[in-house]
Amino acid sequence: MSDRMLIIEDEPGMRLALEDRLKSEGYEVASEQNGVRGETRATNEQFALIILDVMLPGRDGFQVCQNLRAAAIQTPILMITARDTTIDTVMGLRIGADDYLAKPFDLQVLTARVAALLRRTKSPAKSKLSRGTRYRFDKFVLDTAVRQLLVDDEPVDLSSQEYRLLEFFVEHPDRTIDRTELLNEVWGYDTETTTRTVDVHVSWLRQKLGEKQHPTHLLTVRGFGYRFVLK
Repeated sequence: MSDRMLIIEDEPGMRLALEDRLKSEGYEVASEQNGVRGETRATNEQFALIILDVMLPGRDGFQVCQNLRAAAIQTPILMITARDTTIDTVMGLRIGADDYLAKPFDLQVLTARVAALLRRTKSPAKSKLSRGTRYRFDKFVLDTAVRQLLVDDEPVDLSSQEYRLLEFFVEHPDRTIDRTELLNEVWGYDTETTTRTVDVHVSWLRQKLGEKQHPTHLLTVRGFGYRFVLK
């Protein structure tokens, strides 16, 4: 059975283009043009992935996404926005979207993102860390047995993607890693599409480590990427 997608998009031309492209890739597609109806279908039906526009009649995409996550609906969500702004990107990812695309975008890029999200959902990247080992740095412990970051034996509230990102950094200490490699290895993208997703998640991870202002472990290497100091 092919993966079933839900498109929530009110602009007829865009909705039809998305439907045609995804169907041509072999996916089964359902669509809604209203935020309330789209949320109802996403809540009551099974989908492999949701493509969600921000600007919708009835209920905007941010509220739909937030409501779905509050209802424990973990279906991957790819948000599409009318403009490429940092605030839209951060808000979408903060409330639970898995990725975003800013209009206008190439449909080939969209299908690549869809495929990557599905791969990540079905076959999460296997860590090279010794499962069951506890990796210590400063006051923190990365416990790979329970997939948690601990401080003073208390878990730090990391999202699943923040945890995967931290685990990848711990796998490769003291090495400068560029954004393309992080996109490929942590997010599963096999394209060179640029995205703020990496930078946003690095910022959140620094905040969870308590070093947003003065990083000591997760360092920016200007012009190259990031380096994680395991000490």
